[in-house]
Amino acid sequence: MGTIFFLILFPLVVAFVLLVVKADAARDVIVKFAAIVIAAGSIFLAVQYFRNGGQMFDFSHEAVNYVMMIIEACLAIYIIIIGIRHKKYLASVFAAIQTPLLIWFELTKGHHIEVVNNMYIDRLSVIMALIIGIIGSLICVYALGYMKDFQHHHAGEKDRRPWFFFVMFLFLAAMFGIVTSNNLIWMYFFWEITSLCSFFLIGYTKTKEATNNAFRALIMNLLGGVGFAAAILILGIVYQTLELSTMITYGMMYSGIMAIPAAFLAFAGITKAAQMPFNSWLLGAMVAPTPTSALLHSSTMVKAGVFLIIKLAPCLGMGNFAGLMTMTVGGVTFLLASFAAISQSNAKKVLAYSTIANLGLIVTCGGIGTAGAVWAGIMLIIFHAITKSLLFLCVGTAEHNIGSRDIEDMDGLFGRMPRLAAFMMIGIAGMFLAPFGMLISKWASMTAFVDSGNLILVGIICFGSAATAFYWTKWLGKMGAIVAGTENIQQKVHKEEWFVQGTLVALTIVACLAFPLISSYSIVPYLEGVFGGLSSMALSADNMIIMVIMVAVVLLLIAFFFGRTKKKIVPIYMAGVNEGDDLRFHGAMDRPVDASLRNWHMEKYFGEMKMNVIGCIITSAVIIIGLGLMIGSLVAIMTGGAA
Repeated sequence: MGTIFFLILFPLVVAFVLLVVKADAARDVIVKFAAIVIAAGSIFLAVQYFRNGGQMFDFSHEAVNYVMMIIEACLAIYIIIIGIRHKKYLASVFAAIQTPLLIWFELTKGHHIEVVNNMYIDRLSVIMALIIGIIGSLICVYALGYMKDFQHHHAGEKDRRPWFFFVMFLFLAAMFGIVTSNNLIWMYFFWEITSLCSFFLIGYTKTKEATNNAFRALIMNLLGGVGFAAAILILGIVYQTLELSTMITYGMMYSGIMAIPAAFLAFAGITKAAQMPFNSWLLGAMVAPTPTSALLHSSTMVKAGVFLIIKLAPCLGMGNFAGLMTMTVGGVTFLLASFAAISQSNAKKVLAYSTIANLGLIVTCGGIGTAGAVWAGIMLIIFHAITKSLLFLCVGTAEHNIGSRDIEDMDGLFGRMPRLAAFMMIGIAGMFLAPFGMLISKWASMTAFVDSGNLILVGIICFGSAATAFYWTKWLGKMGAIVAGTENIQQKVHKEEWFVQGTLVALTIVACLAFPLISSYSIVPYLEGVFGGLSSMALSADNMIIMVIMVAVVLLLIAFFFGRTKKKIVPIYMAGVNEGDDLRFHGAMDRPVDASLRNWHMEKYFGEMKMNVIGCIITSAVIIIGLGLMIGSLVAIMTGGAA
C-alpha cells in the first residue's frame, strides 16, 4: 500500500516544488529526477502486485474524508467564482449542483455506510499505472525542451512554465488516485481534480480562444461529474454501498440491478473520454502546448474515462440499457470521428479525431461487456497510449522547426528532419498497419462484435476501420515523399525531445513484440478473475507465429531506415517543360504553373461540421433515452414498483 500512496503523494510534492522553481537548470534536474522516480515507482508497483491478481486495502481514516471534502468545497467555490467572472454560468451551475449534494450525502447518509476497502489494485490498475508513470513522465521530460522553444516564440509574454509543470505533475498524482481508488467518493475527488487540471492546461496561453476552449472542457467534464455524483447517491441510498468492487461483483451476478448506477458512471466516462456529443472539448484542447495534448490523449484524462468504462464492463452488456447506451455512443463516435479525420489536413486535428475514434472503439468494447471485448479494449488502451503520445510529440517538434502542423507541408520531411520523419512513420504504422498492436486489437474487437450478434456494430467497425486506413495512408504517403534540395534542420531539436521520442519508438516496438506475453500474463489473468474460464485466450501457436512475423517486420524496418542504399534523388520530371527550379512548369495556357502534390481531403463528403452534427444528434438521443429509462427504473424501485 505504501507504493500506491507514494505514487499519489510524490508527484504532488514535486508539483509544489516546481511551482516555486524559476530557474531552467533547476527545473530540468527536478523534472528528470522526478520522472525517473515515478517511472521506477510504477514498475515497482507492477512487480509488487502483478502476481497477486487483486488486492484490497483497508485504509479508513476519517480525517482523509474530511480533508477531501474541504478541498472539494474549495474547488467548487473557485469554479463558481471563475464561471461568474467569465460569464460561463453553466460551469458555476454544475459545480453548485454536485458538490453540495455530495457533501450533504457524506455528512448525513454516507457517514453510516461502511467502506471496507478504500483502495484496490488489480492487473488493470497496474497496466494503467505503468501507462501513467512511464508515458506521463516521458511527456513531462519532453516538455522541458518544448516549453523552452514555446517561451522563446512567446518572448513578450509572462513566463508561466512553473505553473505549467505544477499542473502536469498534479495531473499524474490525480490519475494514480483514480486507478487505485475503490471508494467511489475518493475516485470522484481525483476525477474532479483531473477536470480542473485540463482546464488549466488548455487555457495556459490565456488567449480568448484558449479560455473559451478551457471552459468548454470544464463544463462538459463537470456535467460528467454530475453523472458521477448521481451514481454515488444512487449506490449509497438505494444499494447501501460505495465500493466499486462491490458494485462490479453484484453486476456480475445481477447485471440488471446495477444497470442504473452503471449508466450514470458510464455517462461520466463518456464525457471524460470525449465521446460524441462531448468530443468538442478535446478538439478545442489543440490550442494548448503540444505536451498538454500528448498528456490528455495518451496517459491521462481521456484514459480515465475508458478505464472506468472497462472496469464497469461486467455491469454493462447487451442485456441492459446501460450497456446498449454505452456501446451505441462508442460505435457512432468511432465511425463518424474516423470519417471526420479524412477531411482534415491539420495534423493535430487528425490526431484528435483519431483519438476520439479509438476511444469510441474502447467504449464500445466496454459496453459489450464480454471477456473478448474487454481484452480488445485493454489492448487498445495500451497501444494507443504509446503510439499516440509518440505522434503528438513528433508533430510538436515538427511544428516548432518547420513552422507548420499541416500534413501538406510535411513532404520533404525526410530531407529536413530524417530522424523525426522515421519516428513519425513508425508511429503512424503502429496505428493501423499489420502486424502492429493496434491492428491486432481492432481485429479482436471485430471478433467480439461478431460474437455479440450486433450486426450494426460489425458494420461500424468495418467502415470505421476502412476510414482509419484511408487517413493514415494519406499522411504516410506525404511523409514518404522525397524533395530535392532540402536543408537538414534537425540539429535544432532539444536532446530531451529526441530521447523521449526514441524511447516511445522503442516502447512501440517492444509492446508489439511482447503483446502475446502482455495478454497471457496480464490481461487474461485479469479477465479470469472477473469473468472466469478464459484459458482459450492464453498464448497459442498462432500468437507465437504472429510474434515471429513481428520480429521480422521490425528487422526490416531497421534495415530500411539505417541500411545502406543506392537510391538517387533526381529532379522532378514534368514532360520537359520545367521552368528551371523544378517547382513550376509551363502550362497549356502558356504561363508558369506551380507544381503541387496534395491530398484530396473530401471536405464535401466528410466535413467535420457535417459529421459532428450527425453524431451529436444520434448520441444525444441515445444518452437521453438511456438515462431516461434508468431514471424511470430508479423511480419505480424507490416507490416500490418493479424495476
